[in-house]
Amino acid sequence: MTALERLCGGWPQLVMFDLDGTLVDSVPDLAAAIDVMLLQLGRAPAGVAQVRDWVGNGALVLVRRALANSFNHEQVDEAQAAQALALFEQAYAKPHAATRVYPGALEFVQTLAARGTPLALVTNKPSRFLPALLAQVGMADVFRWQIGGDTFAAKKPDPFALHWLLQQAAAPAAQTLFVGDSRNDVLAARAAGVPMAAVSYGYNHGRPIGEEAPDWLGEDLRALLVVA
Repeated sequence: MTALERLCGGWPQLVMFDLDGTLVDSVPDLAAAIDVMLLQLGRAPAGVAQVRDWVGNGALVLVRRALANSFNHEQVDEAQAAQALALFEQAYAKPHAATRVYPGALEFVQTLAARGTPLALVTNKPSRFLPALLAQVGMADVFRWQIGGDTFAAKKPDPFALHWLLQQAAAPAAQTLFVGDSRNDVLAARAAGVPMAAVSYGYNHGRPIGEEAPDWLGEDLRALLVVA
């Protein structure tokens, strides 16, 4: 039996994925867009290392953290944040030349798809950026459902999207898997009653994801397919 089957009590009836930090390393392109935005506003660039710690809660929060130059962004002016968000989205809409698929991620997704496993994407990234990015990394047609951070009123760690997908797929929570890299992913999966597999190479605001005690933790998603 594979690790995947042990987690789900058999072959999963639905697998849901986070995107940034789980399937693709998008921080270089996100950081480039953030730095363009900051420079246009007369501010110093943030750089890749800083942006890596800020991502995970959607574009608006990322922009607000960049404006505050801090993880804490409550004091950022709303009008200024809206202006900055428009500049960021304009910069990020360009081809994502520096975004890369993590080793093993594409093979894992393709293996599940070849088995006929229903797959879903649940990301806090704005949905307008998903089609081009997924096409670029070879995942254009593998996800039956693509949920962005603006698809519903609530985004991760709220479990709304996960509950919605369970209904759409008619899949029991215990026979579903959520794959992610952050505390938001773990919290959403737990709230939905879904087993959680976490990758150790993701972002998670600079903290080890193992601290959140996911049901599985690994460095390569292909390890979920190993029979042991």
